[in-house]
Amino acid sequence: MNRYLILILAILVGDYLLNLIVDTLNMRHLSTDLPEEFVGYYDRETYTRSQEYLKETTKFGLFADSIATPLTLAFILLGGFNGVDQFARSFEQGSIATGLIFAGVLMVISQMVSIPFSIYSTFVIEERYGFNKTTPKTFVLDILKTWVLAAVLGGVLFSAVLWFFEKAGPWAWAWCWVAVTFFQIGLMFVAPVVIMPIFNKFIPLPEGELRAAIEDYAKTQNFKLKGVFTMDGSRRSTKSNAFFTGLGRFKRIVLFDTLIEKHTLDELVSVLAHEMGHYKKRHILKSMAISILTSGLMFYILSLFINNRDLFAAFRMDHISIYSSLFFFGFLYAPMEMILSVLGNMLSRRHEYDADAFAVDTYLKPESMVSALKKLSVDALSNLTPHPLKVFLSHGHPPVLDRIRAIRRRQLGASVSS
Repeated sequence: MNRYLILILAILVGDYLLNLIVDTLNMRHLSTDLPEEFVGYYDRETYTRSQEYLKETTKFGLFADSIATPLTLAFILLGGFNGVDQFARSFEQGSIATGLIFAGVLMVISQMVSIPFSIYSTFVIEERYGFNKTTPKTFVLDILKTWVLAAVLGGVLFSAVLWFFEKAGPWAWAWCWVAVTFFQIGLMFVAPVVIMPIFNKFIPLPEGELRAAIEDYAKTQNFKLKGVFTMDGSRRSTKSNAFFTGLGRFKRIVLFDTLIEKHTLDELVSVLAHEMGHYKKRHILKSMAISILTSGLMFYILSLFINNRDLFAAFRMDHISIYSSLFFFGFLYAPMEMILSVLGNMLSRRHEYDADAFAVDTYLKPESMVSALKKLSVDALSNLTPHPLKVFLSHGHPPVLDRIRAIRRRQLGASVSS
């Protein structure tokens, strides 16, 4: 049997089994005892409900994987990619146009598989636990908007990569790396003002006590506020969030409208201080630099597998092409991507601790930060006791209890030193 086929099948099955084991451990790690920190925030009924939510979402995710993985295996073994390639070639267009048709058909097939699961997750599970605010109209429009953006932005980038690998010789991978890097940086500037408003409304935070408190805090940190906005997150969910986005004069701090409704002024400023901490600690730039470096590594490794005959034989392809090589390489790159993801999550968790510390050290109201974290956890029915392996493999944020303990230690250290 083809060695690449064996490797790809092993990767797919291994990924499925790993997720099954980790998610099973995570569910078994649930504790019926409410952590003392959350007494007064979680009542017994709500805490039990949070665990039921975790179990239901986890089991549904495993069910979806149990459908998607066999379908993917069957698609490979039965020559599905070759069938799509023959369809794309039937239009008798150039290699780039054929590649775009090939990619588009695969995207549609993937969407047709995933959309039913998304519908059930949104309108059954999220609805059952009181989170869903998405209407069928919004759901459909979100999908259509995503498709259009994927076709326009993804199509341009995919065409550029194909062109470089066709025309630029042995250094094509480096030119692709440069092109993708400029594309990523460009998105950081334009996404907050062009792309994100396609999905949500962003309104400048109105004059008032909250805005005044935020501006006063920003002045103490010599932070030039280019914009603090509220986002209509309540259009889709009752869950709350805040985030920092953009670069230069396009940078924005965004607060969900649901966040403002459910938190006190000090809690909101603490959350904003945390987001500002990410900027002041250069977490965004560090993450971007790592992303650029890893994309360069990916393109170099990809260049070693372009038009590999044995790889194409594994997918039962009649014709060799650069555009198919990109997709097939994705299967081989999955283990490396998982390793990089784990390392990225480790760094992200470190950044969250640093941003918490920044908020505590600069706003000087650690209890407000703690209470904000608690409310956010309860609001989302978050799992307070995730299994360490689950955290290690897939959590970009530390468990909330670990974050609270870190804040308590910092608070204690500050009181002792003073």
